[in-house]
Amino acid sequence: MSSSDGLPDGYALGSWWYYAPNKPAPIAFAIIFAGSGLWHFWQCHRFHSWRATGFLPWAAILFVAGFVLRSIGSFHYDNLPIFISSTVMLLAAPPIYEAANFFTLGRILYYVPYHAPMHPGRVVTTFAALQALIEALNGNGGSRAANSALTPAQQEVGRDLLKAALILQLFCMACFILLAGTFELRCRKAGVLPKNLRQVLLVLYISCLLITIRTVYRTVEYWEDSGLDFSDPDSFPPIFKREWFFWVFEAMLMASNTWLLNICHPSRFLPHNLKVYLAPDGVTEIEGAGFRDTRHFLLTLFDPFDIWGLITKRNKKNNIWEQQAREEANAQGAELGTLSNRDQMVSKTESTNPLRKN
Repeated sequence: MSSSDGLPDGYALGSWWYYAPNKPAPIAFAIIFAGSGLWHFWQCHRFHSWRATGFLPWAAILFVAGFVLRSIGSFHYDNLPIFISSTVMLLAAPPIYEAANFFTLGRILYYVPYHAPMHPGRVVTTFAALQALIEALNGNGGSRAANSALTPAQQEVGRDLLKAALILQLFCMACFILLAGTFELRCRKAGVLPKNLRQVLLVLYISCLLITIRTVYRTVEYWEDSGLDFSDPDSFPPIFKREWFFWVFEAMLMASNTWLLNICHPSRFLPHNLKVYLAPDGVTEIEGAGFRDTRHFLLTLFDPFDIWGLITKRNKKNNIWEQQAREEANAQGAELGTLSNRDQMVSKTESTNPLRKN
């Protein structure tokens, strides 16, 4: 459908967004993310959780910058540098929320380490490596598919790379959820799943769902972008013609995600000390030596799930958690014995001290 001036309906001549972007919406969302970011900053300070949740205020700042630039672009929608800067900021922020979830799951595994399906410290490195591979496929595939100088066969390779990136992205998130679900199932079977742990896992699942929906939207958009004919705006698919797609599947989903993590901040439910873990009784918190992995550092990187240990049943032969529990029980017993002897000495001294007698 075309307007009276012969242009496609909704098309703004010279706009890099196709349409003339909404003016008040980016201002509103900049304020929403600024409020969330300030709250995250205070929460990181309040709970001493910069190491685990320090990515959250950073992601909010990127969204604020992206929406401020989009607001400027709504008045100058033919300005290419503003369009590119806004797009880059808004694309860079959600993966940081995803990385924050990686850190959160690692922190959860440190809290109940004896049911961890993998080394807690390798959650971030493993899934971050997968994300880097996905981004490489997206960048390579998008550049090939959009490069008109390449042959049709080479452009088709680019589209195939984009498809592979989408599948790998969904596979990566499925593996992450499977990892968290396996951990939760182990805890439930052992009766070690207190309310605080259930709460933080539920928030993690919801956050992953919101990010995944947004990722699918952006991947479809990227996929459609690779086949656009910029000389014919009327041929643009609806996902580019209708701005509401962006506000619903990007802005609203990510705003919901960041405020969810404000209201149910993970560090409210977990100790900031990595050496504090939940005892097998599911109630007592113990400060011990922390997570132990007797394998070489490189093995923890290349075999984070300790598949070789599962094959050789090494963990059953050498249960480090039973050993650590015995060591801590002995240490606590020795400490109690020392306190008892000290009390007895004080009592004896008081009974023999003439100054204490009436």
